[in-house]
Amino acid sequence: LFASGASAMAQSDTSESHGKRCSNRTLLGDYGSVSEGVLLNVPGLPPEAQFRAVTMTHFDGEGNLSWVEHTVINGTLLEPGWTPASGTYAVNSDCTGAAVVNTPNSPVPLSLAFVVVKQGKEIHTVLDSDAIATVFIKVE
Repeated sequence: LFASGASAMAQSDTSESHGKRCSNRTLLGDYGSVSEGVLLNVPGLPPEAQFRAVTMTHFDGEGNLSWVEHTVINGTLLEPGWTPASGTYAVNSDCTGAAVVNTPNSPVPLSLAFVVVKQGKEIHTVLDSDAIATVFIKVE
């Protein structure tokens, strides 16, 4: 139910800006985010491990991003403090896009699909593996 509500909200927001074009420049500046969901079948963890994280991400408007993350898995802090990560992103003209993030907290790069909403003030993502969704909100 939560996922379908978020999807409907993202579709509504995207349709409002349907006539407007997006590009990498649409994402420029700092965004705070919350990620929640379930890690599936990760060796050393239960088959469904709860995942929570907060990040502060900087998008440079040219396809590069950097973030710091604070991650909790199954109620256990992964690392104290903030862990830096970096990656790339590409925004399509229809305000959909993809990002790849390299973080020391994952043995493989994170592949994200996203939609840009509210004229670039929010980004809704889903991780291509597992069951984790994230909402990024521009810091103003």
